Order: sequence, then C-alpha cells, then structure tokens
Amino acid sequence: MTELQTDSTVIIGRKVAGHDAAGDLVFDAEAVAPLLGLEPAAFMEELRKGVVYQIHECGTDEDVGRNRVTFRYRARQSVLTVDRHGCVTDVA
Repeated sequence: MTELQTDSTVIIGRKVAGHDAAGDLVFDAEAVAPLLGLEPAAFMEELRKGVVYQIHECGTDEDVGRNRVTFRYRARQSVLTVDRHGCVTDVA
C-alpha cells in the first residue's frame, strides 16, 4: 500500500520521471499518485479515464532543461518542477 503524502516537500530531490524513446517525460505513478491523494493503481485508472490529467511546460532561456508539470485530479493539483534528469526541484 502506498503511503499518501500530506507533506509534498518530501519528494524534492527525488527522481520521479524519465524519458521515453520519443524523448517525452514519463512520470512514476508511485511518486505522483500520493500527491493527489490516490493509490498508484487508482491514479493510472483515473488517468486512462481522463479524470487525472497533466499540463506540461518546457523551460526556455535560463530555464532550459527544466519542466513544470501540473497534475490535476478533481479539485486537487500538484505542480512539480523537474530538472533535465527527472528530479524534483520544486513542488507547489
């Protein structure tokens, strides 16, 4: 059972994403789901249904290599900033 996080700052510094063959970011459900109050399996199911969704922003200029991804589920959201290695540098 995944422990649901109440303190999202515990994820800072943790690698939560990698890149697929196309170069797109792929996030670890085990890391992201608790931020939205979900178990990983429920997160994936809600993602397939379109109830969980994400908005991805790529950094430009001095922010090249950083990405901000907002995950939303119903009235909850978590905004992760990750570096080029997929490690979280900020959570909002």
